[in-house]
Amino acid sequence: MRDLPDPVRAKAVNAGAQQWLAGLPALVAELAERWAFTVGEAFPDGTEAYVAAVTRHDGTPAVLKLLVPRPGAAARHEITVLRLTAGAGCARLLAHDEARGALLLERLGPALSDLALPQPDRLTILTDLATTVWRATPDRRAAASPASVLPSGAGRAERMAATITRRWEELGRPCSRAAVDHAMAAAESRRRAHDPARAVLNHGDVHQWNALRAGAGFKLVDPDGIWAEPECDLGVLMREDPIELMAGDPWDRAHRLAARTGTDPVAIWEWGVADRVSTGLVLTAVGLQPVAAQMLAAADAIASGGS
Repeated sequence: MRDLPDPVRAKAVNAGAQQWLAGLPALVAELAERWAFTVGEAFPDGTEAYVAAVTRHDGTPAVLKLLVPRPGAAARHEITVLRLTAGAGCARLLAHDEARGALLLERLGPALSDLALPQPDRLTILTDLATTVWRATPDRRAAASPASVLPSGAGRAERMAATITRRWEELGRPCSRAAVDHAMAAAESRRRAHDPARAVLNHGDVHQWNALRAGAGFKLVDPDGIWAEPECDLGVLMREDPIELMAGDPWDRAHRLAARTGTDPVAIWEWGVADRVSTGLVLTAVGLQPVAAQMLAAADAIASGGS
């Protein structure tokens, strides 16, 4: 696959998925026949999956996404979210093969990140998309509840804490001990606060690179899929745009998000504290700068200020 982005190839090699790499051309050809499409160019910015523009035989533009095999159930989680949202708030799922990590999706336009909108406007768009996903939460009496399929908010908090503990030492402690302690305490608070009665369907990674133009509006792509309190999704928006966050009182953003969505600003704040350090360390490990350093610098400043 000459058009396979280098980060996807590296991800597959690091995951021990050389057999997947070798079989990728045959897999694409098999799915093209089964789902009746012609393959176009791969998108160059993929990191976790081979993603290519395709055209269905009826002329409909679509996108083929083939996830790099790795431990866990990423394909199941993504498919679950897309099936529940049914094209509202997230890209429409046209076909899927969970065992092969294959999804056929509606093709969307440019990302919100490419449109240079002011940050308050981006937050409005992204909170509206998040609330649309939450509304896709099925009746809790349903036999096939997402609670039995998707990770819980408590599990997400535990994974954040584990990531922070491991990565901070591995990377030579790129942020302060105060920032780490602050994030660990916040993660533990959200773990203990998990309440299945308040849990809703969360996208899990609501940010401007995952919001693509859809007609006059936008839809989200690449859902992680979390069964958690709604504030979990909003914590992602607290970690993003760290320079703008620190230009004023960081708490102002949590209060604005809470007011717009009818949620708890303290819970939003705590998810943001944990996610900022966890994601900052992950991005440091893969060399995504300067944003990784900016996130960790914000975490340092907030922790030292006692916020």
